[in-house]
Amino acid sequence: MTTTVRAELPEGVPALTGDVLAIRGGRPLRGRVDVKGAKNLATKAMVASLLGEDTSILRDVPGISDVAVVRSLLEVHGVRVSEGDEVGSLVFDPSDVESAHMEEIDAHAGASRIPILFCGPLLHRLGQAFIPDLGGCRIGDRPIDFHLDALRKFGAVVEKLPSGIRLSTQGGRLHGANIHLPYPSVGATEQVLLTAVRADGTTELRNAAIEPEIMDLIAVLQKMGAIISYEPNRVILIEGVETLRGYDHRSIFDRNEAASWASAALATDGEIFVGGAKQQEMLTFLNVFRKAGGWFDVKEDGILFRRGGDLQPVVIETDVHPGFMTDWQQPLIVALTQAEGRSIVHETVYENRFGFTDALVKMGADIVVHPHGLQNGPRRVPRRELEQAAVITGPTPLHSADIVVPDLRGGYSHVIAALTAEGQSQVSGVDILSRGYEKFLAKLDALGADFDVVR
Repeated sequence: MTTTVRAELPEGVPALTGDVLAIRGGRPLRGRVDVKGAKNLATKAMVASLLGEDTSILRDVPGISDVAVVRSLLEVHGVRVSEGDEVGSLVFDPSDVESAHMEEIDAHAGASRIPILFCGPLLHRLGQAFIPDLGGCRIGDRPIDFHLDALRKFGAVVEKLPSGIRLSTQGGRLHGANIHLPYPSVGATEQVLLTAVRADGTTELRNAAIEPEIMDLIAVLQKMGAIISYEPNRVILIEGVETLRGYDHRSIFDRNEAASWASAALATDGEIFVGGAKQQEMLTFLNVFRKAGGWFDVKEDGILFRRGGDLQPVVIETDVHPGFMTDWQQPLIVALTQAEGRSIVHETVYENRFGFTDALVKMGADIVVHPHGLQNGPRRVPRRELEQAAVITGPTPLHSADIVVPDLRGGYSHVIAALTAEGQSQVSGVDILSRGYEKFLAKLDALGADFDVVR
């Protein structure tokens, strides 16, 4: 049975399942899409509601499955979650927070890695926390050692069990700590912030991540009564307070989704206006987009993206903010297959993030992955042991193929590659896209994509 999906899909989480998308490519994407709050802020701000003594309100919450996972985890711990007074807002009442069984947490968390960030708030509220084995996109190890080491420095006792990890304060309170991260990990920085704000004393975090979503989380915590200052050279100081109140906050826009649609316009030779996108948080991406032959026009309510001429090869080194985000490289690589010449992407943040290129090669792309990176050539970002490099030589016409989605950004890239290619492609495993793209199929339809959902 074949069902055509139109833009009038219901509100909320997209109706993506394990179904296959039958995509007929060769048609430019044109039109407008709107991006809501960033997945990487909304889910963490939801966790922060555990720290407050009264109700919190989060606005511009995206209707994605990761938000649904965090909502269910909060409810398992006794937080009452309800819809707010405007579309896309959620209200959190943490007045009855309680412990949850490991089995309940595991059942609701699924493959999400978000339970690790519940630890600090729950240790403050209940004196204990449990986390199951952690999942997430399969793009590398993403070890949780940074998190556990930080929690130990705050005074938490960590006990590893066959079913997961138990943490406790053993009847005491967490205290401030001096923490130096070996790498400016976003997750570890979030962990320290969510733990330090109610710990006794002052915490100094060095080599912290400074992504816009981190700064927005700091704004949320400051609204709650936290005392946090950002110092030069990636240093964050947090003075612990006894109690925090609730917050009312509108999420920062999702720059990852905005960059994804920009790359789609570039790859398909289309024109897409991304409502809600802002220039400042995307400066690095916009520079690379322009160098690659893209054209953009910044408006008050969003950014218009299209080609500005023939696509040009570029050299990219992914890095933590303010560098080029690792989540940006995968959709952009699809566009680079259509550029005249050789592009190089150095992936320095995660290992094993070029697995999605196998499908692009199957579709006709000329991409060679160097599993240990490239030794020669000028570099801005220091080499890391885990890094890889991809060399993309173009232009190469893409043709249809049957492909399987590997992870969130790689899966988006496969869909865009299918829309760029001639002929009909079958893309399976698209359900993972609901983790980070709200109303994904409806947006594709609004842009004129030609596809069916095969059930």
